Amino acid sequence: MAELLGDVLPGRAVPMADVVVRDGQRFVIGPDGRPDLRVNWCLGSAKWRKLAWRTQRDYAYSLVVWLNYLLTIDVNWWDADDEVASDFEFWRITDPVNEDTVETGTFARDVAGLKKFYKLARRFGVADPFADMEPQRIVRHADVKWLDPGGYARWVDLGVRGFDLHGRPDPWWKGRNDQRDRAFCDGLYGTGLRVSEWASVVLPELPSYDRRRGFFTCELADKCAKGGYGHKYWMSRSALRGVLGYAEGARAAAVRRAQAAGRYERIADRRIVLATHGRHSVTMSSLAGPKRERWNDVGPQTRRLLFRNTAQGLEPVTLWLNEDGLPRDGGGWEHTFDVANERIESLGLENFSCTAHMLRHSFALRWYAVGKLIKYGRLGHLTEDEQRDFREEVGDTWHLVQTMLGHLCVETTKNVYLEPFRTMEVEALLAHADGFPVASFMADVFAEHPWVRTDPLAVAR
Repeated sequence: MAELLGDVLPGRAVPMADVVVRDGQRFVIGPDGRPDLRVNWCLGSAKWRKLAWRTQRDYAYSLVVWLNYLLTIDVNWWDADDEVASDFEFWRITDPVNEDTVETGTFARDVAGLKKFYKLARRFGVADPFADMEPQRIVRHADVKWLDPGGYARWVDLGVRGFDLHGRPDPWWKGRNDQRDRAFCDGLYGTGLRVSEWASVVLPELPSYDRRRGFFTCELADKCAKGGYGHKYWMSRSALRGVLGYAEGARAAAVRRAQAAGRYERIADRRIVLATHGRHSVTMSSLAGPKRERWNDVGPQTRRLLFRNTAQGLEPVTLWLNEDGLPRDGGGWEHTFDVANERIESLGLENFSCTAHMLRHSFALRWYAVGKLIKYGRLGHLTEDEQRDFREEVGDTWHLVQTMLGHLCVETTKNVYLEPFRTMEVEALLAHADGFPVASFMADVFAEHPWVRTDPLAVAR
C-alpha cells in the first residue's frame, strides 16, 4: 500500500512509545517513502487488531483508496470534511470519469472502514468526515440481484464449466480449475454461506456422505463467521458430492504436484495436525507442544497453515487449494467470478453476470419460495387469523431463511424463544423440498421480475 499522507504536523503528536510494530501488521508508506505515524498507529491499535483478519484487510484497502483520492484533490486526510466525503461517494459510485466505479455495497464497506479509522483517529484531534453517512442506508435495494435455479445453472455452464450457448462443451475452453470452481460455486448457492466462510472450511469438518440423505447439517465456526457468530448450515447431497469429487480429483492431483515439488516443506510457520476428534476438535503442534483446540476456535489464517502427515508426505487440511497445491486465499475467488463473467460477456450475453454474494441472495430467494409453498400447503385450511397466530408462534417463512443464512436477530427475545422452532422448521423444510420442482416453479413466478436473472437462453427459446 502506498499513499502520500503528509507530515505529522497538525493535531496531537504521536509519542514514539505508543508506536508498536507487530508481526503481520499492515502499514502505509507515502510515495516519498515517509510514513504517517498516526495512520499506522490506528492500523496497529488493539481495537483495529480485534477485527476479523478479512475485515482488517478490506478496511485497510478502503483507507488507501480514500487516501489516494485525497492525494489527487490535494486535501489532507485530517482536514477532509463532509463535503469532501460526499464528493468521494460520487466519484467512487457514479462519476463517469472513474473507470472503476463500484457497487453501493462495496462503498458501504468503505464507509464502515473509514468510520472505524476516524473513530480511532479522534485521539489526534481529527474529526470524522463520514460521521453523517450510515453504511446500511447506502445500499439501495436495486443493487440486490438474484439468479433463479435455471439462471444459476446456465451461468455455471457458460462461465465455469466452459460450455457454449448450445449446452455443449466448448472446444476452445482453456479452463483448468472448473471442477474446483464449480464445487465452490455450488457450495455457495447450496449453503448460503459467505465467500470467506465457505473458503475457510477444512476437510475434517465435512460430513460423511450418505446417499440416503438429501441434506447434511454442518457447523460454521465462530472464528470463521462474520461477526464471530457461528451457526448451523445445511449442505445438499449434490453440493457435498461435488465437494468430495473435487477433493478426490483435482485437489488430490494438485497436492501430488506440490508434494513432488517440495512446496509444503518450504512453509516455515506450518503447523502439523497430530489428531482430529470427530468434526469438533483437533490436536495440533505448537511451540509449547501438542495443543488441542475446538475447530470453532481456529481462524482462517491458522487453518491455512495446518498440514497433516500422509504416506505420500504433507497435505493441507484446508479444503480449497490453488492449482499449485497451496491453500487458496479467500480473496482469490473474486478472480474466479470475474473470469466467468468476462467469458459470458464474450459469448454475447449482456447483463448476465454473477457475484459470490449474489449466490447468497439467490439461496435466500430459493428457500423463501419453497418455504412459502410448503407453508401455504400446511396452512391452507386455516383462516387468516389462525395463520397469523401460527406465524407468531413459530415464526414466518423469512425466519426460516434467516436461520439458514445465519443472520443474527437484533430482537433478543425472539432469537431466544424462536430458536427451537426455527431448527425444527428448517429440518421439515428440507425434508419437504427434496425432489420438489423448484426450478420450474421459480422460473414461472419470477419470469418478469426486473431483479431476478433467469436462464436467458431458455427465455429466448
